[in-house]
Amino acid sequence: MRYDEFLAQVRDVGEYEDQREAEQVTRAVFSVLAERLPGTTLDHLAAQIPEPLDEALRPLDGLEAEPFGIEEFYSRVAEATGARPLTAQQDSGAVLSTVGRAVSGGELNQVLSHLPSGYAVVFGKPELA
Repeated sequence: MRYDEFLAQVRDVGEYEDQREAEQVTRAVFSVLAERLPGTTLDHLAAQIPEPLDEALRPLDGLEAEPFGIEEFYSRVAEATGARPLTAQQDSGAVLSTVGRAVSGGELNQVLSHLPSGYAVVFGKPELA
């Protein structure tokens, strides 16, 4: 999926005003996801995300993945975007459901294998929840 296509889907799902807002939310969600997943999984996921959005998925040197649940994920997204928790939940869904459509099934399964079941629905995969 191309950069403009990815952001158009995020914009449509999240009902954002413009592409700039969709990109800001995408980068915020990706930065929180980067705190949650191990480095090799992030590298493989980033390889399937269009440039320059993939930069936000790069692991930070020396930091290990933090084991936090979906509510903490939403809280961190809210903090990163300055939004309310419910808005952060919607933002996360707009971005991660687009990821669920943009990456291969094998890669999505790899990502979800590192997350508690509550994350599956956010990626648009409720049957895994």
